[in-house]
This record gives sequence, structure tokens and C-alpha cells, in this order.
Amino acid sequence: MPEHSIPEDKSRRKLIIFVAAFAAAFIAAFFYLLLRNTAAPSPPPTLAGAVRAGSPDFEKYSKLIVLDEQYADQAKRTLGDTMMSLYATARNLTGRTITGLEIRGTVLDHDNNPVKEKTVVVIPTTQHPELDPNKTMKVVVNLEGFKDSDDRANTKMEVTGFTLK
Repeated sequence: MPEHSIPEDKSRRKLIIFVAAFAAAFIAAFFYLLLRNTAAPSPPPTLAGAVRAGSPDFEKYSKLIVLDEQYADQAKRTLGDTMMSLYATARNLTGRTITGLEIRGTVLDHDNNPVKEKTVVVIPTTQHPELDPNKTMKVVVNLEGFKDSDDRANTKMEVTGFTLK
């Protein structure tokens, strides 16, 4: 009949508890770092070297980059929030090729105060490296995280920057 040593069982138990505690701490630290990196807000994308408001070229050409046929839709997500998508057709009437286009989409309340806004770079992308003169393209700005109680009365899309060839 084999004999069991009580001190040996206690040392194994301590080793197993130590390894389990170490593994739990490692997994907790991994998830903490993972969630911290994904939850950190990233700065909005900007178009490098873009012509912006205040520039004489902006005043001249921004009137010729038209965002028409604007509309919006919304959908409830499984996360419990609501996502809104703002759509427009961008028309290049500048006579030059647009090589970069930055657009801000805003959801407004009944007092025309912004509820949420987001700036996106729509050119250049893999689908649209540039927009030739007298051509059009569809533009979408997705805004997430709306609550049911948010006052969403109107939407607005505007050109905030561009580069021309």
C-alpha cells in the first residue's frame, strides 16, 4: 500500500495555486491592455497639405465641390446604441482633379447644435484614389453611439479640406 506524504500534497497544492494565480493575473493584464488600446479615442483623420477654410483657394474652389442628394438613415445595433449613416453625392465642378477630399458629417438637434460629428477622408482611398473634373462619387459618414434620448433633428455634411492636381 503506497504511503501519501501530506507535506508533498501541500507543496503541490501551493504550486498549483501559484500557477493559477499567475495565469489569471497574466490574462487580466492582457485584456486590460487590449481594452485600453481599443477604447482610447484616436484623433480624427486629416488630409495632409489640404486647402482649408480661410485660404483664398478654399473660398474659390469649395463652392465648386458640391455635396448634393444628402440623406441619412439610422439603425439600432446589438450593442444597444444607434448608428447613423449620412450619405451625399460629391460633384467635382472645379475643372481640376481632386486628389484629396475631407468631409465632416454632423447630426444636429432642434436648436441646430451639434449632437455628434465626425470628419472622414474620402479621397484618396483604394476605391477612389482621385475624382476627375465633372465626375461624381458617393460619400458616406458613419456616426456611432447615439442613445434613444438624443435629439436628432437634422444632418449636415460639408467639405472641410481638399487637395487638387
